[in-house]
Amino acid sequence: MSTAVSFSEYGGPEVLTVSRVALPEPGPGQVRIRVRAAAVNPIDARIRAGAMQGVFPVEFPMVPGWDVAGVVDGAGEGAAASVGDEVFGVATVGGYREYALVDQPFAKPAQVPFETAAAMVTVGEAACRALHHLGVRVGQTLLLHGAGGSVGAIAVQVAVARGITVIGTAAEQDIERVNGLGARTVPYGEGWVARVEAAAPDGVDFVFDASGAGVLAASVALVGDAGKVITIADPSFAHHGVRFTGMDPADRLPEALPQLAGLIAAGELDVPVWRTYPLAEAARAHADLEARRNQGKIVLIP
Repeated sequence: MSTAVSFSEYGGPEVLTVSRVALPEPGPGQVRIRVRAAAVNPIDARIRAGAMQGVFPVEFPMVPGWDVAGVVDGAGEGAAASVGDEVFGVATVGGYREYALVDQPFAKPAQVPFETAAAMVTVGEAACRALHHLGVRVGQTLLLHGAGGSVGAIAVQVAVARGITVIGTAAEQDIERVNGLGARTVPYGEGWVARVEAAAPDGVDFVFDASGAGVLAASVALVGDAGKVITIADPSFAHHGVRFTGMDPADRLPEALPQLAGLIAAGELDVPVWRTYPLAEAARAHADLEARRNQGKIVLIP
């Protein structure tokens, strides 16, 4: 038996409770890891609250979380890692636990802390996936809504490193930080189109919406083509003819993760961890996340 955090009904952070669960056994190709860090993501809270029932039904009790990093404790036949290896990846049966199964483990560079490796899995993959699907090239200009968030901040850094000009929209308190990542940043909210046009007098080539703030219609008008706009956060995408990416596993880009880990190890990518909590304080972590107290990722330490 081992310790996990689970919930048996939808509700607020208080429904998260510590429980004892069976030790998972790795199947063919899988590894079991002793979890050293598990990231907390907004989708974890939305699933816990029942907001995702239409697209992500759950079976109670559910152990939330996906993004984990740790040390391989057991390996199934044909697994891509061996006992003792330090790895990170996506947990297959919930990540808020002491021991998790991972189908596709990636080697964690020694220079990358476990907390950082776990923190970048979902947000890093999402950032790289959106840039990949858009096909933004060197010399082009990208408008990035939500540049101050965890996905946006990684997308800014990756895009700038590729020679792409990034115009970001962000909250006032995030503008200086995002500018420091290499973007030209303007405040979001009423009047953002005029501010973007002033920051990009030669126009915008593509738009990546990581905010879900109701900006799709104006974004399409700005670039003149819905095919040049992508969102990971706005459920009204179909109404605007915009591509939504993230729900279909076949749509994802896991091969970006080792590349991101290499950039972090080389000091070329910053993925800030705002705070770590013991696994037993997952409810407090969710409360902080939902209150938007964090400036960076929240990570649980089993």
